[in-house]
Amino acid sequence: MAHGQSARPVDCQSHHLSQLGTIRYNAFMASTSLAPVLGVSSSLSGRAWQWRGGNMALETGAHTLGEDILTQLLLTRGVAQDDIARHAKPTLREFLPDPSQFMDMEAAAERIAQAIVGKENITVYGDYDVDGATSAALLIDLLRNLGAQANYYIPDRLLEGYGPSGEALVRLGKDGSSLIVTVDCGAMAHDALKQAHDAGIDVIVVDHHKCSPELPKAAALVNPNRLDENDIAAAHGHLAAVGVAFLLAIAIVRTMRGRGFFADRKEPDLMALLDLVALGTVADVAALHGLNRAFVAQGLKIMARRERIGMAALIDASRLKRAPQCSDLGFALGPRINAGGRVGESTLGVRLLTTDDPEEARAIAEQLSDLNEDRRAIEAAVQQQAEEQITGQGNRAVIVASGTGWHPGVIGIVAGRLKEKTGKPAIVIALDEESGTGKGSGRSISGVDLGAAIIAARETDLLSAGGGHAMAAGLSIDASQVDAFADFLDERLSKDIARARENQSMLLDISVAPGGLTPELVETLDTAGPYGVGWPGPRIAVGPVRIIKADIVGQDHLRIIAAGEDGKSIKGIAFRAAETEMAQTLLHRSAGRRFHLAGRAKIDDWGNRPAAELHLEDAAFAD
Repeated sequence: MAHGQSARPVDCQSHHLSQLGTIRYNAFMASTSLAPVLGVSSSLSGRAWQWRGGNMALETGAHTLGEDILTQLLLTRGVAQDDIARHAKPTLREFLPDPSQFMDMEAAAERIAQAIVGKENITVYGDYDVDGATSAALLIDLLRNLGAQANYYIPDRLLEGYGPSGEALVRLGKDGSSLIVTVDCGAMAHDALKQAHDAGIDVIVVDHHKCSPELPKAAALVNPNRLDENDIAAAHGHLAAVGVAFLLAIAIVRTMRGRGFFADRKEPDLMALLDLVALGTVADVAALHGLNRAFVAQGLKIMARRERIGMAALIDASRLKRAPQCSDLGFALGPRINAGGRVGESTLGVRLLTTDDPEEARAIAEQLSDLNEDRRAIEAAVQQQAEEQITGQGNRAVIVASGTGWHPGVIGIVAGRLKEKTGKPAIVIALDEESGTGKGSGRSISGVDLGAAIIAARETDLLSAGGGHAMAAGLSIDASQVDAFADFLDERLSKDIARARENQSMLLDISVAPGGLTPELVETLDTAGPYGVGWPGPRIAVGPVRIIKADIVGQDHLRIIAAGEDGKSIKGIAFRAAETEMAQTLLHRSAGRRFHLAGRAKIDDWGNRPAAELHLEDAAFAD
């Protein structure tokens, strides 16, 4: 195929995909300068449609169509041609690094082994979100399995805020804990860890958030995002804290093995911990490539076995009638664990994931489901006020909204909603009128490092505390500094944001006629999963079609039925899209017009027989 040639039609020969009909997909794409897909240079969302990147030439004669699609999906997500087999079925054997490559990993494992043998009291100090809860549960599970005296401490979001406090660490030491392991926090807790150090308490930090050049005083600090980390470990900076905790678990077991600890006892089954790793990784929106993808792929298999009592109760409370899929971790299971830390009791998630009592697990899971409903109502109220406030911020590069009385437990979710709606990084700050201070949470867009900007603002004394990673960050601020902080972000990030938004386009993997949107296609696309941040789910174009029916259902969801020239029709839904130009056009200006639709192919299993539908993300006029 000549360079620059458009995607060719591929005739379906595979029996497995016999219902697909003729499809088009990205067979060769060496640059983004090619003509827009289906001629769409400006869709209803203002984006050009392009084939997803990559440099590839598939030989259709060598594979079935399904294999060709799988190969394409892997190549266009950055997999080298000679590395296809490893990524097609990601396993820990292929992706797991030697934990000893990480700075302080061996020191952390040795100190914990010493505590286990010496019967010391160990406290795992976790964060109140899903990553913190799963990280804490993982280490509690392992340590108790090894016979250790292990307890947990989860700070209250409202009363104590994020991260370890010196007061809490010293109090835990006085209560008998000679070793404290912080998970998903601690990398920037310089003052708190100094207080613990001065009180003679050993603290091990297991984290993944950005670090400053000067590290806090700790017995060990395990974090792939240390600035002094080696290349192998730094390449795993995308791990969630629970992934780092799993590597520490491997190191602990290896250290105990070297001490002869398992001469007369069975080694713990580390693979059984992967359900926790999968849940924490997806819920923390960690990039699903490399090791993380292997963690989630294998963790879903463990989760399907329902061996962890608390996880099984959580699945049941989420009303899932099948084994959880990757999307369920982020949209069904994760929010329920988070609800405890956001609007309820911060320890509920760890209690659920570590209990051996089925009745206790059921009660906690139901309580978390109720709290999740409360969270939704609180979130909706804050979001409405925030949207009203940002109406006049059209010139801002970073959206900053603040309000007195806003619940700190939902500001991160609202920031994510504002980011989705505006296409800009967003920060939402809950102000306390009595103290004159605020707690903020931010979400960023691809290509804009919000965590580094927050750390820079802290170093210029605009913030009293702050940190995070590229896509998400948290902060503490004096109310009088909010405007100056917003100006700082605009000045620091405006160029990065402009570049990121200029490069935004609707990236497509496949184009099909309506008759090609089938369960068989969805099944084939799923073979390259699990999908998430850094490993985007396949996006397909369907059309041309005419809109047969369009209406609004539920909470601002657009629902459509569309028919194509092949005589087939499809169902589609666009979530939280009622006010968008796309939805309004399809609702009111669709008569007689033909459209191309773009989105994700999903299975609708509400009926008697599963059917494919399109989760609509964009649309464009076809004539």
